[in-house]
Amino acid sequence: MLHSSLLAQGAAAAALPQVADAAPAASTPQLVIAAVAGIAVIIALIVWLKVHPFLALVLGSGVLALVAGIGLTDTFTSFSAGLGSTVAGVGVLIALGAIIGKLLIDSGGADRIVDTILDRTPAARLPWAMALIAFVVGIPLFFEVGVVLLIPVVMIVARRLHANPVLVGIPALAGLSALHGLVPPHPGPLLAIEALGADLGLTLGLGLLVAVPTVIVAGPLLAIPLTRWVQLAPPVSILGTADGGAPAVRTDDAGQAGPPTTNTTTSTGTSTTATATATATPATEPRTPTFGMSVLVVLLPVLLMLARSVVEIAGATETGYGTVLEFLGEPLVALLLTALFALFAFGTAVGRTRQQLGDLVGSSFAPIAGILLIVGAGGGFKQTLVDSGVGEVIASGIAGAGITPLLAGWMVAALIRIATGSATVATITAAGIMAPLATGLEPTHAALLVLAIGAGSVFLSHVNDAGFWLVKEYFGMTVGQTFKTWTLMESVLSVVALLVVLLLGAVV
Repeated sequence: MLHSSLLAQGAAAAALPQVADAAPAASTPQLVIAAVAGIAVIIALIVWLKVHPFLALVLGSGVLALVAGIGLTDTFTSFSAGLGSTVAGVGVLIALGAIIGKLLIDSGGADRIVDTILDRTPAARLPWAMALIAFVVGIPLFFEVGVVLLIPVVMIVARRLHANPVLVGIPALAGLSALHGLVPPHPGPLLAIEALGADLGLTLGLGLLVAVPTVIVAGPLLAIPLTRWVQLAPPVSILGTADGGAPAVRTDDAGQAGPPTTNTTTSTGTSTTATATATATPATEPRTPTFGMSVLVVLLPVLLMLARSVVEIAGATETGYGTVLEFLGEPLVALLLTALFALFAFGTAVGRTRQQLGDLVGSSFAPIAGILLIVGAGGGFKQTLVDSGVGEVIASGIAGAGITPLLAGWMVAALIRIATGSATVATITAAGIMAPLATGLEPTHAALLVLAIGAGSVFLSHVNDAGFWLVKEYFGMTVGQTFKTWTLMESVLSVVALLVVLLLGAVV
């Protein structure tokens, strides 16, 4: 069932007891203290000293290794190995996803999807339309990029309807947040899949299955009471600018600033936002891709990876078509083919030159540099947990406490999320702790454990989360109003996703 890049991880996971045995002997209390010390250092550095998560994870891994009894000269041996394997397995996928997202935005493909759906939606259904737009557009985009792309659209729609922006904003945020936590190729789910040895295609399919009811409950349905609890006037400006033209600063969930964004107004009067490019505007504007082509590019990797999972589940991998679909659905192949197709659909087919496409691809890597470093350091921290034997001890304690792995994974991720404010750090830490428990799970339940951790990673966003302040400023809310809307939505989304995961775990 596992694709080739994760087979190696599964083999490594199967060898965990041997790896742990090779580590210096340490008592169970010492290993527990090592885990607490390592995690405490990470939290303290991020929350109190405002250290970048990459450095916090490196230092936390060192403290964990030393307290666990690993020799001084081998303090960062496991960390380096874990960082390398994680970037090799996940980093390339994130980079390909960044290329696809960059081309989608800069070509106007994202604008086309938004405009087409809004133009064909009655006013009463616009909250549902915003959830659908976020769900579709958010598949290849990182959360923060999706926010700066869609929030100006939310404000324009609310102004057009003379409505509370919470009514259409919460569904859009719910769609983006659910995909961020549950659906690859977003960094968090990808990292958890790599750490737990889960099947990417199976996790993708189950993630979409969990995300749909979760977005419905935490989005359009929750937005109705929230509009009564937090009454905002219809917007007359976006970040103080009447036409929505002011640049916005993008931040990731670690609080790091990203490239500025610029707002544009489409032919239908809908304002959208796109990440600023490093290339100059050509003398002849490229044509905008069609709605069908834009949606095809977004859904192509999803369809390829799902087709691979269906073939594997059906046991048809030895047939001619099964072999082809298994190859095309390999995550690296699926995203590479989609990136190449996007270069054609959003590039040469609409009038861009090769030089312009090369510049666009190059500019897509800068915003993800921080994400790749955090993800890689998270892999190093996970490997230190495993090699020191700490992961086995914690996993045994969880098993002995009678807590199901799905609930335990959610709880660990939620606690780290509350402490650090970072969904990525929460996913990294929880996946490392739960990795030993995942070795004995069926493929379906390993995928569900990934989703349970992802659900916990978005729980209770508050003042230590950059997303909290991003939403507050865009909507012009007070801190209290942001707690009543954004924080409550994230918490409901997390709990509903957990409940759906537990329900699936009971029936599959």
